This record gives sequence, structure tokens and C-alpha cells, in this order.
Amino acid sequence: MRLADLSGFAFDLDGCVWTGAVLLPGAADLLAALRRRGKRAVFLTNNSRELPESVARKLCDLGVEASPREVLTALDLVGGEIARRFGRTEVLVLGVEEMTRALKAHGHRLVPLERWRDARVVAVGNDPAFDYAKLKAASQAVARGAHFVTVNLDPTLPLEKGEFDPGAGALAEAVAVASGVRPLVIGKPRPLIFRTALERLGCRPREAAMIGDSLRSDIRGGRAAGMFTVWVVPPGAKRQGGIRPHLRVASLTELHALLEEGVSIRRRRQFPSTRG
Repeated sequence: MRLADLSGFAFDLDGCVWTGAVLLPGAADLLAALRRRGKRAVFLTNNSRELPESVARKLCDLGVEASPREVLTALDLVGGEIARRFGRTEVLVLGVEEMTRALKAHGHRLVPLERWRDARVVAVGNDPAFDYAKLKAASQAVARGAHFVTVNLDPTLPLEKGEFDPGAGALAEAVAVASGVRPLVIGKPRPLIFRTALERLGCRPREAAMIGDSLRSDIRGGRAAGMFTVWVVPPGAKRQGGIRPHLRVASLTELHALLEEGVSIRRRRQFPSTRG
């Protein structure tokens, strides 16, 4: 089998397609080549600050064709998953305005900090305004029995020039340590977001690739979903806990070259890297 034989391609965004507001080398050319070949693509992100419309807009502004339907954010799945598990309910939110909008869209009622005792669910996303008062309210609500949900457990959010913001996972871990309760995780590497991506791609797992820079979330989750996995290796990265991608590349430029060369991925998947 060749890369070109696959029907659908799921791309991680942060650290794979872009860092902050900078498009990474090879991303636009690879996506354009897949479009020319009639392949389907989705953009799969643990982002807890933005909804699909704004992510699609950013991709288009950077020169990558994308529609909101092709963008799947973990934030967009939170409200529906809470409703499925716990019904429409009272939620204490640690997150940005987009997160409150996503929860309201599914009929949830938001609880202010001072009424944390009324919360049946505590939902944690990336929150630049996170402080001790929020940590106290959220951890007390969870300790008293509120369900604990987080958009993701990513410790950082990559930015330009090697900088980063603390991720939603860093805040969720603070609540977990204080309350003694582990959260339900919505985003990668959990199955929900990968199942939804495959539905959007309209293909079976063995016909789709998951392409990302994180072994812990992209590659682990993609393999568990039965997808072909491509690790775009970050500078200085090391393997983690026996997580093995099917294919390893230095950049999306290299992946584009393999697509055009028609190299057999079945033959290459057994090797630790693709180039010397």
C-alpha cells in the first residue's frame, strides 16, 4: 500500500500544521496535493480556546483550504458528551468565552464561582484567567461529587520560537491533585474525537491516516482507532513508553515527497525513520 492509496487524512494542528500563527513548512503544499488527488482531510485539534469556524478561518488566512466541517476541535465535542453522559445540567466552567458558548449550545446552565455547590459538572479547558479562586471552587465542587471533565490533558500549547502557554491539562491536573479525582478526557488520545474524525472522512480506519507531532495523543489515539499513523518528529523528541508510529518523518515536506514518490508504506512502516 502507498500513501496515495489511503482515502482520508486527519491532521493535528498545533506543532504539526502550525505553531502559533506561523504555518509550518510543507503544510500548504501537502494539503493542496491531497486535494488534487481527491482525498478527504480533517483537521483534528485538542484546542479548547477556539471553535471550528475560527480555526477554519485561520487555516484559510494562512493559505490552507479548509471549511468548518473539516475542522474538529475537542472543545466542540464537550457539550454533547456532557449531555450524553449526564443530561443537560449545571456546569462550572474554567475556560474561555468560546467554551461557555459551546456548552450553552447544548442546553447546559452555567454556574458562577460563588455557587460552586450547585455544579453537577466541572468542565476545564484552557483558561488564561485561571487563578486561585477558580482552582478552589472547581476542586471543592469535584471533591463534593460533581463530575469532572476536561477538554484535554495537554500540558502545553506550542507557540512561535519554541515558547508555549500552559495547556488545559496543566489546569486540569491542578484540580485533580486538589480534589483527588481524575477527569473524564474528551480530546486526544481518547476514542471519541477519532471516531468523529473517521465519520467526517467517510472511510474505515484502515483507509485513513492520523498525522501529528505528539506520540502521546496523536499517535497513541490514532493507533487505538485502527488508523495508519505518521509521526512528524519535533526537534529533540524521543520515543515515549513504547508508542510506535507506522511512519516517521521529519516534516510535512518529507511526507509530501513520499506521497509523490509512491513509496510503499507497508514496507517502510517497520523501520524507525524514513530517511537516512
